[in-house]
Amino acid sequence: MLLNIQEVLEESAKTACIKNDIRLSGVTVDAEMIKAVMINEVVPEDPDNDFYGKSPSPNYLSTTIPLFQKAGVQVSSIDEILSYGIYITNAVKRPKTEYTIAKSMIEESLPILEKEINLFPNLKVIMLMGDVAKKALNMIAKRKTNQNVIPAISTYKLRNDVFYYGTIRVFPSYIMTGKNILIEKSKFQMASEDIKKMMGIIA
Repeated sequence: MLLNIQEVLEESAKTACIKNDIRLSGVTVDAEMIKAVMINEVVPEDPDNDFYGKSPSPNYLSTTIPLFQKAGVQVSSIDEILSYGIYITNAVKRPKTEYTIAKSMIEESLPILEKEINLFPNLKVIMLMGDVAKKALNMIAKRKTNQNVIPAISTYKLRNDVFYYGTIRVFPSYIMTGKNILIEKSKFQMASEDIKKMMGIIA
């Protein structure tokens, strides 16, 4: 079933408490083909630099594609990533105005993110790329079960543990955008290893 993500999520966006400048992806995907969702932290200031942006070389892909390649997945575009059944989104649906992302900004996007995750009936894996994504999924889960999916401890300490959101395997990993991921070699290595594990599950 082909879905235009923006069209499907617009109703949730209207009922959410987002004040302004909401950003929803306009990509069309086959919902039944999606086996993994990777949740990044926040939409970029310039929509053309998002994963599905109109820029010939979106900034968000300039770090994402090398992570996949390091994991042994030879992709060079977002369409090729989608062809593996992997959908990438952002937890916070409007650009941040300060260096850190306030809890209120995460909370206001939760209805949209929750519906977005639920669009995919054959989902096997959720990857949480950074602490904001981890907090967002914990908030969604806690509202349903009164329990977090991921403990509130450092990501590197959780790497050998197994987590589930219902029947969906969850990987806490590292932010996949921004120049820091290319500089911090250990996090780059660990994120690529997590992607490799994801690929093993959805193959």
